[in-house]
Amino acid sequence: MTAGEGSEQADEGAVEGAGKQTVDGAVDGAVDGAVDRAADPAPWARRRRELMLAGAVLIGWLLLTGLLGSLLFLHSSRVVLFAGHQTVVTPNLSGHLVVNTGPVLPDARIPTSQGLGLNLDLGKTEVDSVQDLVQRYAFLASHPEGQIAVMHSAVNSMALAAALRGAVLAALPIALWFLLGKARRADLLAVVRSWRGALVTLAAMIVVGLLVVQPWRAPDARIKQQWIPLAEAAGVSLPQELGGVEVTDDAATSDVRRLVQSAVATYRQSKEWYAVATDEAATLPLRQPLRGDTVVLIVSDRHDNVGMDPVARAIGDAGGATAIFDAGDDTSAGSTWEAFSLDSLEEAFADYDRYLIAGNHDHGGFVVRYLHKLGWTHLDGKSITGPGDAVLWGVDDPRSSGLGAWRDETGSTFAETEEWVADQACAAKTRISTVIVHDANLGREALNRGCVDLVVGGHTHVLSGPTKIRGANGSTGYTFTNGTTGGAAYAIAVGSKPKREAVVTLLSYHDGRPVGLQPVTLQTDGTFTVGDYTELTYE
Repeated sequence: MTAGEGSEQADEGAVEGAGKQTVDGAVDGAVDGAVDRAADPAPWARRRRELMLAGAVLIGWLLLTGLLGSLLFLHSSRVVLFAGHQTVVTPNLSGHLVVNTGPVLPDARIPTSQGLGLNLDLGKTEVDSVQDLVQRYAFLASHPEGQIAVMHSAVNSMALAAALRGAVLAALPIALWFLLGKARRADLLAVVRSWRGALVTLAAMIVVGLLVVQPWRAPDARIKQQWIPLAEAAGVSLPQELGGVEVTDDAATSDVRRLVQSAVATYRQSKEWYAVATDEAATLPLRQPLRGDTVVLIVSDRHDNVGMDPVARAIGDAGGATAIFDAGDDTSAGSTWEAFSLDSLEEAFADYDRYLIAGNHDHGGFVVRYLHKLGWTHLDGKSITGPGDAVLWGVDDPRSSGLGAWRDETGSTFAETEEWVADQACAAKTRISTVIVHDANLGREALNRGCVDLVVGGHTHVLSGPTKIRGANGSTGYTFTNGTTGGAAYAIAVGSKPKREAVVTLLSYHDGRPVGLQPVTLQTDGTFTVGDYTELTYE
């Protein structure tokens, strides 16, 4: 044997020995591990039990949250402004939306598609007659988008609140279980198993059940009445979408039947008239914005005519508008019962940039507060940067009016406010691009001094301008009055169609300055008049 061969054999022996030791070690380790696991549960087994416990706790918490949340939701309520009433909304599982109108008019209901039901208990409102109230209901039913949004918001709010409360309540027994600890839980379990413990547990369950069911609440005192189809109560054929509507059988009296027939007629006429106008508005030949232009839709003097809101939106979209200026008089008296008008306006223009001032019929602060809460920017005597980097300035009308022809000055006189507007505009560090007021005459002195480019207003219900004015400093500006977007002949414009010409205007900006105006008029016969686009030039 050579020295090399001896060396190779030695190496092979070493490898075999090492391999044998490795195999033996692995076998010994496996055997030792099995013995250890048999003697004492491994950490992974404990972790598995902990995970299973955590999963069971989570599932139990979710189930209890769902149960408690559902009970709390079905026993919750909200007070909202609906159809001009302070209305109490309560959910149920009836599968119907039930409107409880009170002692004069029949209640109404309509099936819902989700299986969830709602009770709407209408409270106080302001109205001159039952006939006017019924006509209001019919008009709103033909343009329900704003009121549907109110109900969705109320239901979502109740559901979220119930879910959060249910989650917290469901977590309490679980937290108590862990806080007590194993030893204390065993002691309590021994007590519960005794007859005294069983009585205490039963009493606690009864108390909890009473708190949830609340049997001490006064029962519904309303007399249970029979429901009949609206078509049967009205004695007329109905549009298909009203086929599921039912009313209580007290609608079968002759007087109520006449009211219902009148309401159905108003509903049908209003829905059809404004639907046709909306479709046609989308196809109008309007001036399209050029590169760098920003277009704003001007509305004013809506006076509760929610039927014009989708028409105005269709015109704005057709003309490329991305923002809206509201020059006031959305309502007839600035009252809370007119929230339906503001809800409709918000629903129509929720994705526009929105700016407003209050008119003389919006006095009292409710209109501004309500729209501001919905995300509208209220112009209150301070300069801001608006659409197209235009510098905006606006202020509410100093006068107050109601359903009549009177106008009271609530603080400063109109003349004093006109001077103040001019002082503020001329003192601005950056030239005011647009002054938005309800009555364009409030900006008259500011134009005469040459401090603004454009004054926009409404109030007169008559389209006027743009009129060019050269200021004392040589600067050029314009005054423009939009007219009445609601087609209002008086302070309120609720009805099956406008009482007079309804007007909106498209205002174009470029490089931060107003460069053109194009009014669009909807006539009372349903035809549109598209005004010429008037360029605004400056010297």
